Amino acid sequence: MRKSDDAPYSNLYQKSLAYDRRWVYRRRRVAVLAGVLAVVLVVGAGIWAVSLYFGFENGIRRSQAISGGAGLDQDVNILLMGLDSRLDENGKPLSQEEYDALHSGSADDGGYNSNVLMVLHVPKDGSQATVISIPRDDYVDLAGAPDGVKQGKVKQAYGYRMDEAMRELSADPKGKSQDETYQAARDEGRKAEIATVENFLKIKIDHFVEVTMAAFLSVAKAVAPITVCLQEATKDTYSGADFKAGQQQLTAQQAVAFVRQRRDTTRSGVELTDLDRARRQQAFISSLGTQLKQKGTITDVGKVTGIVDALKGKMALDEGLNLIDFGMKAKQLTENKTKFVTLPIVEFGWSDTGESVNIVDAGAIQQQVADLLNPQPTPTQAPAQAASGQSQPAVASDSGAQAPAATQATAQGQAKSAASAAAPGPSPSPTSTYNAGDWSDALIGGGIPCVK
Repeated sequence: MRKSDDAPYSNLYQKSLAYDRRWVYRRRRVAVLAGVLAVVLVVGAGIWAVSLYFGFENGIRRSQAISGGAGLDQDVNILLMGLDSRLDENGKPLSQEEYDALHSGSADDGGYNSNVLMVLHVPKDGSQATVISIPRDDYVDLAGAPDGVKQGKVKQAYGYRMDEAMRELSADPKGKSQDETYQAARDEGRKAEIATVENFLKIKIDHFVEVTMAAFLSVAKAVAPITVCLQEATKDTYSGADFKAGQQQLTAQQAVAFVRQRRDTTRSGVELTDLDRARRQQAFISSLGTQLKQKGTITDVGKVTGIVDALKGKMALDEGLNLIDFGMKAKQLTENKTKFVTLPIVEFGWSDTGESVNIVDAGAIQQQVADLLNPQPTPTQAPAQAASGQSQPAVASDSGAQAPAATQATAQGQAKSAASAAAPGPSPSPTSTYNAGDWSDALIGGGIPCVK
């Protein structure tokens, strides 16, 4: 499907929006969580070496959704957003080859939901970075009530506000071209999403990175084969996943299936949910970072240049994020074993309009986020206990099974998530495979995490 540069955006946009509004989400939707962090990891670790020479900035969309923002000499919170749009950052269709590889439908599918939302916290002192994954279906207050919607899934703030802004700007274009109108509406969507996350977590977002679905595929192609590990063998006819238990190497297309799988269709007793998929994606990022460091990819100018060239047109940043400074700072992601945490939910439920949503305890989540971003010193072991050789009780992991009742499972996960977020977690060697527990456990990057 092609269109001229001066053709209206409304056709593709309205089709995407109508599809999104029906709340009919294709089971074949590709999750882009891993793509967001993979982009940050690969580009952030190498961009300082190549940006001056290869004009990376020329292919990146700079947005006015955030003005200013803290410099990287301060603690910074960077919101990572992955859209379910089947278009690039300029609103144009992807190539047919990309649609075929992603198994994600066509340009007419998807919408402008932020299906991936993560906060990357980078401390100014160079200590351990933290990634906080926000489940996309958390039911929250939407900043500014876009399109008249006061509450909805956290991911929906972007699409609702963009829709509203498109109508406003189209009615009074003020001399703007269609491309300028489209990009202005995108910025309004970004502002609404950022404000919604800030209100939900009670934090300040300093910068943002946004990628489209094709960004993950570009990275996977550039670095495949990629080593991962699974606790159990599993198959899924929807995503195309077909994996054995244990450590294995994946092609780029298999990697797409790995990060998007959220069910097992063999009826073998393997229980997976959207939250398990988030853990898969975190594990993929850890494995990818380990592999890139071992192979020296992040210091290979030629390889990094190839990756960033593939990402042009699939990425947007705020105007204040200095890529060279960020590249230097982003070395922490590989050197200091990033901590990954998924925010807990209370239970799976329903909204007033009949959508399936995650019911959350906003107060408990805000306290957990505050503790994660402002960790207290770990108390030293009592002398008597140290002398006896006893250790503190470990947080139990239920990664081998999932409770049949959603409420029981998520309530248990909430208690575990709070405990594991404060716990130091495992300290794997760079080449080791280790059991990473389930989605409610904190995952410490490094090595090859073995997940459900």
